[in-house]
Amino acid sequence: MSEATAGQQIRAAGRLAGWAFDGAVRGVARVHRQIAARAFDAVGPIGSTARLGHDAVSATAYAGVRGIGGGLLAGAGVLADVLGPQRATLSDSPAGREALAMLNGLIGDRLSAEHSALALDMTPRREGLPVGVDRAALAAAYPGTTGRVALFAHGLAETEQWWWPHDGGPDFGTRLADDHCWTPVQLRYNTGRHVSDNGAALDDLLDDLVANWPVPVVELALVGHSMGGLIARSAARQGADRAAGWVEALRDLVCLGSPHRGTDLEKAANVAGWALRVAPETRPIAEFLELRSGGIKDLRFGYLGEADWAGRQADSLLDDRRGDCADVPWVRYHFVACTLTEAGGGLVGRLLGDVLVRTTSAFDDRTTGSLTRLGGLHHFDLLTHPQVYRLLSDWLDRPR
Repeated sequence: MSEATAGQQIRAAGRLAGWAFDGAVRGVARVHRQIAARAFDAVGPIGSTARLGHDAVSATAYAGVRGIGGGLLAGAGVLADVLGPQRATLSDSPAGREALAMLNGLIGDRLSAEHSALALDMTPRREGLPVGVDRAALAAAYPGTTGRVALFAHGLAETEQWWWPHDGGPDFGTRLADDHCWTPVQLRYNTGRHVSDNGAALDDLLDDLVANWPVPVVELALVGHSMGGLIARSAARQGADRAAGWVEALRDLVCLGSPHRGTDLEKAANVAGWALRVAPETRPIAEFLELRSGGIKDLRFGYLGEADWAGRQADSLLDDRRGDCADVPWVRYHFVACTLTEAGGGLVGRLLGDVLVRTTSAFDDRTTGSLTRLGGLHHFDLLTHPQVYRLLSDWLDRPR
């Protein structure tokens, strides 16, 4: 799919801003009504006349604010027609790419369902640019291809650029190419979609990528950071279930700081939303909090399959419905966890883990894989740190 134009993105941003503005005003109005109702109820019948006047005036005021704000934001469509052809798209700048990634992480499932120009597609990337999965496009993007392909999947609200070291040095893929003749492929995708939906999309993409690779693919490795590891596992399972051809080449699957048992931060958001629903005055805040994407909510318990979430109330209090995701028998699974303290270093290390994922969650004990613990690192060090590369180099150089 071709990327959206600047005009399409401006129009989509205007619609999104209008929706957010309208929702915010409605939320404030509801909180105002509930607080006022509690005050008037305390006064009793004597305040009924004043209450009618207050309600009428406030309703008119909020309707006016929504109308004015909506009208101003609707002008973004006109602005898009004038400036769109002359402006760069959001993806053309590093800041724009990060903003899109963050937006997709927060509400990407909604953007995808509405076919918004702001929704990211799942695409291979080469130096930040999308690559088609037909044979000619792959041959042009990856000259000197080998039969060993390593695909890198980033985590929530990230892009493929998170694999690039800040000092400008070679990333994991480049080093694997130089040291062990692997051809690296970096992925960009909409992290707000459910893990299982992204797993299905990756399954389909790998079908085309492996079938159209310029030379026969004899070895395939999937390397995922955080959410990317969950998506890699989901894709492998879905591909194996339908006997997809690409799965036959899959040799190694590496999860770097992936929350296979969920994250404490998402569990805390779930508890907060449930608590805020108790009082009418705070219920609109709970509803706003619950707008976070299905992809984020999957991280509460590490959901990998559609059956884990389909047909269920997503915001039930700490309701763990995580199903089994069996290993693909011939694939070697590798799990990496890190802690801020030295590996296995006391209570702080056990409680905080890498800040976002605890060691106990970074490994799924229902698999045949093994866990490697690294100390003195945080969650995002796993994307670029030399210790992690040494592990990858060792694992991916072993004979099948």
